[in-house]
Amino acid sequence: MRIDAYNQIQQIYGTSNIKKTEEKKVTTGSFKDQLLLSATGKDAQIAKQAVANTPDVREEKIAALKEQIQNDTYEVDADDFADKILEKYFNLF
Repeated sequence: MRIDAYNQIQQIYGTSNIKKTEEKKVTTGSFKDQLLLSATGKDAQIAKQAVANTPDVREEKIAALKEQIQNDTYEVDADDFADKILEKYFNLF
């Protein structure tokens, strides 16, 4: 077995350099990740939680409207209805 050939291969691949880089990785462990949220971000998070906690449908309003429809007491004002249709139409353009 030729030891001098092994030394040449070790020099080519630089196996001793690998140990040095591993040591450097260990010594630089003092860095810490930080996350800072702005006041706007915190407000948005609180608003998102509030929206998630509110129900999508207001049951009391639906129950009242259903009762009016069943009793034939529900009335639609034609002027209000026309105004809302026109408002939606003009907001499209």
